[in-house]
Amino acid sequence: MSEAVETSKSTEAGDRARWLALAEKALGGAAFEERLVSHTDDGIRIEPLYERAPGREHSLRLDPQQPWIVSQRVDDPDVERAAAQIAEDLAQGATGLSFVFQGAPNAFGYGLPTEAATLESLLKRVPLNQVHLRIDVHPWSRPMADWLVGLLGSRRVDPARLSLSFGIDPAAIFAGTGRLRMSIEALQASMPQSLAHFFAMGIPGTLLEADGRVYHNAGATEAQELGIMLASAVAYLRMFEDARQPLVYAAPHIGFALAVDQDQFVSMAKVRALRRLWARICEACAIPPAPAYVHAETSYRMMTAKDPETNILRTTIACFSAAVGGADSIAILPHTIAHGLPAGFARRVARNTQLVMACESHLDHVADPAFGSGGIEALTDALCRAAWQEFTQIETEGGVLASLRDGHIQRRVIAARDARLHAYRDGARAIVGTTLHPARREEPVETLAAERRPNPSEGVVFCEALPALRIDEAIGEAP
Repeated sequence: MSEAVETSKSTEAGDRARWLALAEKALGGAAFEERLVSHTDDGIRIEPLYERAPGREHSLRLDPQQPWIVSQRVDDPDVERAAAQIAEDLAQGATGLSFVFQGAPNAFGYGLPTEAATLESLLKRVPLNQVHLRIDVHPWSRPMADWLVGLLGSRRVDPARLSLSFGIDPAAIFAGTGRLRMSIEALQASMPQSLAHFFAMGIPGTLLEADGRVYHNAGATEAQELGIMLASAVAYLRMFEDARQPLVYAAPHIGFALAVDQDQFVSMAKVRALRRLWARICEACAIPPAPAYVHAETSYRMMTAKDPETNILRTTIACFSAAVGGADSIAILPHTIAHGLPAGFARRVARNTQLVMACESHLDHVADPAFGSGGIEALTDALCRAAWQEFTQIETEGGVLASLRDGHIQRRVIAARDARLHAYRDGARAIVGTTLHPARREEPVETLAAERRPNPSEGVVFCEALPALRIDEAIGEAP
């Protein structure tokens, strides 16, 4: 058997050597490394050709037998309009709703009014046991969770049939606004009591969420985003410990939200890497791997104001990557979001893009399409290693909240963002419709009438915020 294995390896090495010789000949003297080898923002090498790789576990959705949740973003400050949007979305195929409130790091200047009456109005006619509900990360996430629990109680809904995500993530709030409503010490002291309170009520679903979108949209690399999310999740595990909750029961209540962009293979690998990294954390905590609930949202920083129709292609690639990468729920940002609050047509395109992939392309029929792919497995493994380095670095800095307080995470993210912007300005990277092949004439874009607001300045300032920033906006190309 060993002789056969050695012979096979020798044959593969010979085949690769012959392929390299042919490739160099076809390049006509051009450098192989410069023309056919690329690198991610983390410096991960991407080869033009890979051998078959053994597949790895922990890359599946929570329920591989079911399609991912088609989640529609609800962020209109006008509650009546938002209610009409919800009715339309659910009637036309959406299976989840993402409630984004004013002041949330991912509200991008809009968002629902932060009031208990808002949830009551919006959920009045929603079949709660048939729709996945998620509250986007927000400074008032914990009061909102109380409001939602109270509303569910008044509706006499069976908790076992609900699918919920409360989206509580103090680290993302801290990073996105530079502020907390209380000191880090007070937050860490109060969270265990709050967690014990929710556990006592027996409410299912994701309670705490490690949200990487705020870091991605501020300029973080894939490994930075993943590493920060891991550090956040570990911080919340420690809070569960302080609340004297067994980690084996607490871990399933921690979820993840990340951004996916137009880089198809890297985005696929990022979702897969997150599941493997979380399994490693569970192993380190001596508990069985808890399947991670992963919500994916298309990148805000990749959206362009010029030639906005190209954003439809970007979000389609990003959604495809999230779906085949194994995300449990996906939200597509409408293609006009760089111009203002998206109107009905843009929202419909975002929704139907997912429905085409699920109902016509049947992307959910294969549990893990990338399983055993040499390129994707290699990229997933490399991302895991790079993300683990970021995670351990944050841990040496005292954990995610302390690292944010002292500005360590911000400095690394800003350095990554500046390096990327330098590449765009120098022409090493391009944005179609903006820096490459711009449209001769920009067509008017339909948006809804709504006032764009900055994040509220509540609480005590600890550090400089990491605001969301589109690439075309940063390089001065957007109108």
